[in-house]
Amino acid sequence: MKNCVACGMPMNVSSDFAMNDETRNYCVHCARSDGTMKSFDEIKEGMTNFIIQTQGLSREAAENAALLVMKNLPTWKSHFV
Repeated sequence: MKNCVACGMPMNVSSDFAMNDETRNYCVHCARSDGTMKSFDEIKEGMTNFIIQTQGLSREAAENAALLVMKNLPTWKSHFV
């Protein structure tokens, strides 16, 4: 099992990977339709919305939670220096 380097999602089956390509290090949710990885801001927004929907947090709390997760992921280390 791999975890997405951009959002941390576990990737267990081909459909979890960008473009169903298990050699990719990021998930289907972090990929654009052409297979490239979304930007920091795009992923932060997606994670924030996911947290609001699944956990019912306020936008501010959800964004803070998303940033906390992203801070510990290899792809975004340079955004938090």
